[in-house]
Amino acid sequence: MVVQDIYPISLRLLGRRVLVVGAGSVAARRARGLLDAGAVVTVVAPVAGTGVLALVDAGLVQWIQRQYVSTDLDGVWFVQSATGVPGVDAQVAADAEAAHTWCVNASDHEASAAWTPAVAEVDGVKVAVSAGGDPRLAQRLRNAVVTALECGDLPLRRRRNSAGAVALVGGGPGDPGLITVRGRRLLAAADVVVADRLGPRALLADLDPDVRVIEVGKTPGHHPVTQAQINAILVREAKAGHSVVRLKGGDPFVLGRGGEEALFCREHGVDVEVVSGVTSAVSVPAAAGIPVTHRGLAKAFTMISGHEELSSVPGGSDHTVVLLMAVRTLRSSAGILAAGGRGAQCPVAIIENGYAPDQRVTIGTLGSIADQADAVGVANPAVVVVGDVVRLSPYTPSPHPTQLSSSTCTLSSSTCTQNAF
Repeated sequence: MVVQDIYPISLRLLGRRVLVVGAGSVAARRARGLLDAGAVVTVVAPVAGTGVLALVDAGLVQWIQRQYVSTDLDGVWFVQSATGVPGVDAQVAADAEAAHTWCVNASDHEASAAWTPAVAEVDGVKVAVSAGGDPRLAQRLRNAVVTALECGDLPLRRRRNSAGAVALVGGGPGDPGLITVRGRRLLAAADVVVADRLGPRALLADLDPDVRVIEVGKTPGHHPVTQAQINAILVREAKAGHSVVRLKGGDPFVLGRGGEEALFCREHGVDVEVVSGVTSAVSVPAAAGIPVTHRGLAKAFTMISGHEELSSVPGGSDHTVVLLMAVRTLRSSAGILAAGGRGAQCPVAIIENGYAPDQRVTIGTLGSIADQADAVGVANPAVVVVGDVVRLSPYTPSPHPTQLSSSTCTLSSSTCTQNAF
């Protein structure tokens, strides 16, 4: 038999009688698979292994404790022979052939009328791979397909109407490689994507052409689509039966208003799933080589919006402060933090466009950073890090972490200029 002789088909065995001849480990695996398909399973074998006995004890299969006889095939739709004895398996296959019953012969795949593929299921999609009778190759190929489905590299989008739902997906700081596997998978299955200005927008190019992308991006001081309108869009599209992904930058529950969106969906009877993302508050400093905590330098950190009151933040440069959306208020924020116990010499870093090719790092102190930002034209999106941990950045052009000079580094050009202060 060659591969071209195969006609791929899926059997619907719900409620139909099937026979497993043999009761070893292979027979147990096949019996479990047949049970998963809803078949009524009978096992014939003089002795049963632990796997089959467990199924018998659970009342899932009937075990006939004796040698196989031809009449065991009466009324059977499908038979799996896995005795481990080639002569017995061959006899079962011959009897099945005479009875016009499909049979899988585990002892001789070339003589088998049917082959069992390597099977897996991902979100209701069943993957079955046959590799010319080579089970190990089939398993490897199946695993590769499953990984691609789980990672969203293959489409899982359904073409038939179903109940709509919303997924709030945190896309991370913008690099498409930093979205979670779950988030990527949901994006591949989406009918509608409600997209922010930030986040992994490069992934939008991989969507099917008929997937609708609704742009709701905001910039500081400019909100063309209000939050109330965004909430209404999510509910409207889900109630129309669509799978909706709200693709957000960072994490939807970290200064992303995801909590408001989730609450609104639930209040209006829409199922909602929240998929955490890599928050820019931690990941973007890491892109500049800055840990928000470090033994001997900082045991804790505070993340806060640049629009919020900073006077209550713990003082001391050993407590890291991460400011989001802070460019517009940088000068006043730096003054408040300097007066709050850190002093004008406390190190500061601004990371613009974290993980992007044009990522830029500006390093200075609370006393100098506002002037530096004005001089180089710092703009959002940017994350500001305040504290001793800034000294650890490889973009700090100091020979020793206890010394600090002001600097601006643009990664795309791999250049760094510094000015003593």
